[in-house]
Parts: sequence; structure tokens; C-alpha cells
Amino acid sequence: MAQAPVLPRGFELPLEPRLPRIGSVDQVAVEERAADLSRRSIKRESKLFALDLAVRMMDLTTLEGADTPGKVAALSSKAMRPDPSDLTVPPVAAVCVYPNLVPHALERVGDSGVKVASVATAFPSGQSPLDIKVAEAARVAELGAHEVDMVIDRGAFLSGNYAKVYDEVRRVKEAVGDAHLKVILETGELGSYDAVRKASLVAIAGGADFIKTSTGKITPAATLPVTLCMLEVIRDVHDETGLVIGMKPAGGIRTAKQSVQYLCLLHETLGPDWMTPDLFRFGASSLLNDLLMQRQKLATGRYSGPDYVTVD
Repeated sequence: MAQAPVLPRGFELPLEPRLPRIGSVDQVAVEERAADLSRRSIKRESKLFALDLAVRMMDLTTLEGADTPGKVAALSSKAMRPDPSDLTVPPVAAVCVYPNLVPHALERVGDSGVKVASVATAFPSGQSPLDIKVAEAARVAELGAHEVDMVIDRGAFLSGNYAKVYDEVRRVKEAVGDAHLKVILETGELGSYDAVRKASLVAIAGGADFIKTSTGKITPAATLPVTLCMLEVIRDVHDETGLVIGMKPAGGIRTAKQSVQYLCLLHETLGPDWMTPDLFRFGASSLLNDLLMQRQKLATGRYSGPDYVTVD
């Protein structure tokens, strides 16, 4: 299948004409399909491919108040070489940190190809005035972050003020310039699949390069049904406009088995063209170690413990 066309930067999907046609999400159908796909079994060769792909798709993340330059440097080193004892393990896609730690991450990753992502716009609540959010996003881009993960104003969205959410995404998109923009919906606070679908569309209309489930700071975070709902929005928008949007489930994805379930969901919904770190990411911190342990199990036939992988 040929690569889907990517519309020019700054393209905005018309929002108002589409809102009446969004429709509703069949809760039973989306949950049953997600459950069915999660039970797919794959053979050894395909599993090894899936584990390596999940590693390459990872945004290795630390977003804690106790983060230090040293912790970020160590995490960045792990991002470039996840298993120092096995150089066949690929690097991850990116490291994701707070804005003030972007320079430290950039210094450590150098020209390795690992991207540096930063959260912005009053993460995780999104409860700041728009001018402050835009200024923070612009500053993050000035610091050199390759990717910016913004949060939408859930209060505005839940109040029905979709135009405000749309305008914030659009303004932040303009502020970050060439940096890749991921828009976090915080789906656990939206209340329904219908709201998730609508928020996904508003984010895409505003200029999101990726839509992302969660900050990882509340429960529930990413789930298979919510991710399926968002993938179907991406599919529908692509079918109608040709626009290619990425997806990032984040929060609560801790095991290799879970990552394979998400990859099955991705393949069955959007197809092989989306099976790339350019269009799909996992936001996680502890997932990488389990992927490394499962990879070692396939290679040796024996399970390794946490002491056989590097500490995050």
C-alpha cells in the first residue's frame, strides 16, 4: 500500500461543519472488538518482531517532581542503548521529560537519533491562561525539544466550549513551529467514548500531529477500548481527508503482553502503514524492562529477573 498523503503543515480540518456529523460510539461494539483483538496469539518470530517494534515505538518517560539532570542523563543513556549486553536491541523513539530538563536530555542523546519530547501547557492539569500555555510551548521549542506533548483544557471541553479547546491547540501548534505536536486528551476525565471521539476530532482539527490518551497521572489512563476509539477517528479522518495522524497510548502500559495487544489493535484498525514509530508511540516508564526480559526469554528459553536489566 502506498504511503498515505500528508497534507501541508498548518492544514486545519474544518471543525464546525463536522461536529453535527460526529455521531455516537457503540460502547458494546468497541469494547467487544478491543477484547477480541487482545486475545490474538502470534508465533515466536512475529512476537520477536513485535517486541522490537514496541521498543522502537517507546517514549521513555520520567515526569516526577524529584527528576534531576542525573536521572534524565541515565534515562537518555538507556533510551539509546536499552540493553548494554545485547547491541541488537534497538533504541527507543524518544525520551519525554519536563521542560527544564530538555537541555540535559539533548546533551546526552546527541545525534543518536533518539528524540527529546517535553510536556507543556500546564501539564498535567492544563489549567493556566492561554498566553502562559502558548509561551511555555514556544519556550520548550526554543530549548530544542523535537516533540511537544500538550494537554487540552478538559474543563473547557466538558463545559462544551470546543472552540476554546480548538483555538488552544491551534495556537500551540503555531508556537512550536517545526516541533511535532502531541495533544493529550486525558481520556479518563472525559467520561464517555462519545466525548473521546469528539475531543480527538477537535485536537486533529486544531493541528495535532499525534493524539494521546493520557498524562499518566490519573486512573484510568490508556485502555484498549479508548485507544480503539481514537484509532477509528484517525482512520475516519484519513479516509475523508487523506490526513495522516499519529497515536500515542500512555499510562498503565507496563507489560510486553499489553504492548503486543495494542500493536494488534493498531494493525487491524489502521494497517501496516501505521506500524512505525513515526505514527505510533507508547508513553511508558516501566514497560521497557519487561520488553527486555521477554526478549531475553525468547533468546535463551529462560526467564530473567529485573536484576538482569538496567535500572531506569
